[in-house]
Amino acid sequence: MSVNNFNIKGLNNDQVIAARKKYGKNSLDYKKENNFLDAIKTLAKEPMVLLLLAASLIYFISGRTDDAIFLASAIILVSIISLFQDSRSRNALQKLKKLSQPHCKVIRNGKIVEIKSEDLVVGDRLIVEEGTSITADGIIVHSNDFSVNESTLTGESMSVFKDKDKKDNLIFRGTTVTSGLAIATITNIGNETKLGEIGKSLGSIKEEKTPLELQITNFVKTMVIAGTIVFLVVWAINYFHSHDLLDSLLKALTLAMSILPEEIPVAFTTFMAIGAWRLMKMGIVVKQMKTVETLGSATVICTDKTGTITENKMSLAKVFSLNSDRIVSPKEANEDEKILITLAMWASEPIPFDAMEISLHQVYQDFQEQDERPNFKLIHEYPLGGKPPMMTHIFENNSGKRIIATKGAPEALIAVSNLTNVEKDKIKNEIQTITSQGYRVLGVGQSDFKGTDFPKTQQEFKFNFKGIVAFYDPPKKNINKVFEDFYKAGISVKIITGDNAATTTAIAEQVAFKGFEHSITGDELMQLSEKELEESVMTTNIFTRMFPEAKLRIINALKAKNQIVAMTGDGVNDGPALKAAHIGIAMGKKGTEIAKQAASLILVDDDLSKMVTAIAMGRKIYTNLKKAIQYVISIHIPIILTVFIPLALGWIYPNILSPVHIIFLEIIMGPTCSIIFENEPMEKNTMSQKPRPFTTTFFNWNELTTSIIQGLVITIGTLFVYQYAVYMLYDEALTRTMVFTVLITANIFLTLVNRSFYYSIFTTLKYKNNLVLLIISITIIITGLLLFVPSLTTFFEFKKLNFSQLVICIGIGFVSVIWYEFVKIKTRLKSNKI
Repeated sequence: MSVNNFNIKGLNNDQVIAARKKYGKNSLDYKKENNFLDAIKTLAKEPMVLLLLAASLIYFISGRTDDAIFLASAIILVSIISLFQDSRSRNALQKLKKLSQPHCKVIRNGKIVEIKSEDLVVGDRLIVEEGTSITADGIIVHSNDFSVNESTLTGESMSVFKDKDKKDNLIFRGTTVTSGLAIATITNIGNETKLGEIGKSLGSIKEEKTPLELQITNFVKTMVIAGTIVFLVVWAINYFHSHDLLDSLLKALTLAMSILPEEIPVAFTTFMAIGAWRLMKMGIVVKQMKTVETLGSATVICTDKTGTITENKMSLAKVFSLNSDRIVSPKEANEDEKILITLAMWASEPIPFDAMEISLHQVYQDFQEQDERPNFKLIHEYPLGGKPPMMTHIFENNSGKRIIATKGAPEALIAVSNLTNVEKDKIKNEIQTITSQGYRVLGVGQSDFKGTDFPKTQQEFKFNFKGIVAFYDPPKKNINKVFEDFYKAGISVKIITGDNAATTTAIAEQVAFKGFEHSITGDELMQLSEKELEESVMTTNIFTRMFPEAKLRIINALKAKNQIVAMTGDGVNDGPALKAAHIGIAMGKKGTEIAKQAASLILVDDDLSKMVTAIAMGRKIYTNLKKAIQYVISIHIPIILTVFIPLALGWIYPNILSPVHIIFLEIIMGPTCSIIFENEPMEKNTMSQKPRPFTTTFFNWNELTTSIIQGLVITIGTLFVYQYAVYMLYDEALTRTMVFTVLITANIFLTLVNRSFYYSIFTTLKYKNNLVLLIISITIIITGLLLFVPSLTTFFEFKKLNFSQLVICIGIGFVSVIWYEFVKIKTRLKSNKI
């Protein structure tokens, strides 16, 4: 809650409740959200559900009611699992949406309070200031040099100045404040706003799919097409041999079901949504699921200095007055130096929110016996602008006494002041002395102007340069460790700041920042050709006196060098660069609403160390998703081939597995894929590896080959046990039971072995993931029931195994998977040599 100096009471609590009851919430409702019913509709179109329904109908028509009922039950079970996963994903995204919702400031009950934008009501007094996004329509009742960018409504990018006394005194939802401050009475909210009527919003734009999403979608589509073709071919071949329409249909459906990898898209959505939810719990709000996919690829992090590397707890530390010609602390200030501090205060916002301005107001308050602030009114304001930037305020009291104070980058003030060359050299030397110790400096000046026809720009005033105020913003205590973690993970860090080179270099050296010795300014950078710039951004790590165009050029140059760029930002001027970066990072506390809107994730506590956590989580999610999909590929191959080979080669028991067996295996594979692997902890070498290349290819050839070979070896195991059973003159039911048992055993050991493609199974067994034991235990118990409960054994057309047969099946299933442990040993030995 802030102090209200505007003499505006606003609505009281009863009026807010009445307005909300009459006009509703401030939200745009034209965009239809996916709900539970939509999930059911989508589920009804799933190929696996349709195949199960077809097989169930065929069983029912054939008179095999028990099988028909089982498959109908399986449809319900598969649907429950899918809806559960969808519900987890939707709930996670809903929580993210609520947390990333914009906030606004209003005056209620005579006090300034911050509320969620959707809680804004008609009649509220809304405060909008530079860097905020306007969240409802209203009429201005108070303003100071207030301008708005209305390009979202008009397409015009030029800022429009507005005032309560002007004809153009309205503000509109979706527009952004480019300068000044205004208070407006809200007239329209939600769909009744101009933006709501037009029906345009960033939320209504259909998001493009990421390369990984497209690849997974295309892979599943390809498998569906392949399944359809195989289904038709196998149906035709079987019907040609048997002339039994329903039986040939069932055999073809069995094979089609075995081909469909429907677990993969479910796993992808689950991993991304739950990953975003886990990040949210850590204080990292991910606004788009695709950001989770990109996080693990980040190669460069571009960070601001103030508030990111430093504490953003600016305290006035040193003062240099040109008249006194000395550098002192505020406590040692003489009368001349106190005047300098007072001028710096007048050049600040009357209601300060910037850390430096808060410090100036506080120091002024501490030494000034009579507070002059209530007696003066701000009559004209020049917002922070120019290269380098400066800002000017003009105050006047009732008797006509006027104060024109300016502050900003010393270079900017030197350029517009009447100084001799000797004075300029003196000022530059003092600046060098102060900044070399890590202090942030501002020049302070004063001007005199009669009349009210003020110059168009502040640079047209002739200022008297009064001196320098210096602030100390200590580095964050954990920042050294943060940089070490980034470097260890193979990620380079670049500081992009509006501060000067000397201050930035001093702070960078204090925190052991790599490359602190060399820096480049925004003006120098803009002089470089594209080729020179691309080389410079790869070798330079400190960029000072930066402005929006220069920041954008850095981001684009890094992208041109195939870098995956994460960029932190908090101000309105950071918007373009945040939008251009692969991962735009806004600060939750000090970040403007515009920065938060442009960013793809928000660090709630402004803590850069959370970015290390986010990258680690991104790498973990991507690695675990890859494990899950490799598992699906590896286990699908033996299912497909075990169904197809006996059928295609005319073996003695061609229909060794039926839809009943396939769906049981699918029910086991779904949770294993989406639940076990999603919950896997991060492997200890994850953050010591270089960032993975951000390409359109999910698997490299070696990884895909690994999965295929694993699947083929398991197939050899299942077909070996098939032939062994035939050789031993076992009947079809016993052969089927042994083949099925090998598949289940291989599935269990594949889950354990594929928890890491580097560390041994003995290491991964120590990983904390309670779901592994739970899912495997459930699988073993249900399999045991199928093999040894007579009614279930009969239903599944199995036969009870004796001890030696069971041992053979478990042994073959174990051997068909455990061989990969020797490959891991070889990989580790090779890695250790390197």
